[in-house]
Amino acid sequence: MLLFGLLSLTAAFVLSYDAVVLAANPTATLSCDVNTVLSCGTVAQSWQAQVFGFPNAFLGLVAEPIVITTAVAALGGTRFPRWFLFAAQCVYFLGVVFAYWLFYQSMFVIGALCPWCLLITVSTTLVFASLLHWNVLEDNLYLPRGTQARLLGFVRSGAYGYLVAAVLVGLAILVVLKYGPALLA
Repeated sequence: MLLFGLLSLTAAFVLSYDAVVLAANPTATLSCDVNTVLSCGTVAQSWQAQVFGFPNAFLGLVAEPIVITTAVAALGGTRFPRWFLFAAQCVYFLGVVFAYWLFYQSMFVIGALCPWCLLITVSTTLVFASLLHWNVLEDNLYLPRGTQARLLGFVRSGAYGYLVAAVLVGLAILVVLKYGPALLA
């Protein structure tokens, strides 16, 4: 969680800076405008980049320090109450849904990809997955006994790690299948 929270926070800083640059000069070329497919500027100028009336990256500036603080505290031996970790899982579930909605919008509606946004999608996936892994191991999700036992067996078998890896590989395959050589043009 810590590593990917730091990566997401870095991306949120860059994207927030870029949003300010574009607000001052809508024709500015951003450093991550690589080509027509890999174009932060194209994505940042879409309505999807400001779903709540302000740049989405600002959400990362608020949320990622909480993720980082929680990870550091846990690494330091803090034992969080069950309700806190359950609430964190629920809130981060909303974050991962939002990240995947934005990924879909970039891929299929906007028609351009932002490298920093892709980093956030991957990081959000891995933070969510690591939090879910921990919460299943610690029985923090208030699941029925049978469901908890099956999930625990799935996590302990190692198959959960393969599932997370398959999701990330699937995202990469989608990008390559959709854009192929245009990624490097």
